[in-house]
Amino acid sequence: MEQAYLSDQGLNLRVLYSRERIEAEVSRLAAEIADAYAGRELLVVIVLKGALFFAADLLRAMRVPVEMDFLKLSSYHGTQSTGKVLIEQDLVTDVAGRDVLVIEDIVDTGLTLSFLLDLLRQRGARSLGVCTLIDKRQRRQLEVTPDYIGISCADGFLVGYGLDLDERMRELPEIYQIIENPLGGV
Repeated sequence: MEQAYLSDQGLNLRVLYSRERIEAEVSRLAAEIADAYAGRELLVVIVLKGALFFAADLLRAMRVPVEMDFLKLSSYHGTQSTGKVLIEQDLVTDVAGRDVLVIEDIVDTGLTLSFLLDLLRQRGARSLGVCTLIDKRQRRQLEVTPDYIGISCADGFLVGYGLDLDERMRELPEIYQIIENPLGGV
């Protein structure tokens, strides 16, 4: 059924990270974060929509009390960054004086994460940490380094497990790389 679904998407996809690899990285990250934040009150900021899948699995595995809030930012159209970050949905929770952990699905150009970290600093966060499932340094335009990294990835456009192409394919349980068509495009 999954193969038929994938062929219906009209894209050439290959599995890059299996469910088992993702689960192993989530478990490792959860343990690292739980150790680092033991005994502290933690506010987790989940960047929508992509990080929702990763954050849900990560938070269930962390065994640390957290308060969560959500922020929706946009900077992509199709497979390309627009270079401009927009706040589509802002936080409800005041971050002033709080230990904040940002959960991202992927850090690519660094534009979105840099924007978000600057915003949280301006709002008075006591400390800031970043956890990302995928760190893709090859296209990095601004130097930002997540504190907790699941997988370092060289390049390629990824979908599945929350990652999307124009809101499609987030629901896939594995992470796929879109293979470019030799005639151009994806």
